[in-house]
Amino acid sequence: MGPNKQVILIRKDLKMRRGKEIAQGSHASMEFLVSRIRHQPERGTGAVIDLSEGEWTWIAAGMGKVCLQVNSEEELLSHHHKARQLGLSSHLIRDSGRTEFGGVPTLTACAIGPDEADKIDAVTGDLKLY
Repeated sequence: MGPNKQVILIRKDLKMRRGKEIAQGSHASMEFLVSRIRHQPERGTGAVIDLSEGEWTWIAAGMGKVCLQVNSEEELLSHHHKARQLGLSSHLIRDSGRTEFGGVPTLTACAIGPDEADKIDAVTGDLKLY
């Protein structure tokens, strides 16, 4: 097993403000945890979140992340679906559109992993750094 990482895909075609890009990437990065918290049967301080061995390894090793660019919604969705087909965790972020995008909800980002770098590279190895 190689090193673990998380890859964050950001749509460059949207020409978001830098702060908006950072916020959307942050939402994407956290979604693998937040989605599990949302589905807890009860709210409170006693929530237990199941993490895979790979997720624990990633957290213990410093939570390495790589930000990559995609140039369209279709490209974002294609990489998301390919990741899911390969059994990887992948989470899309849809911005509400309140501050950008003219009030239209818009897919802005996606986070794949955390998981083994080789597995994620099979999905995102063709993309450029952001």
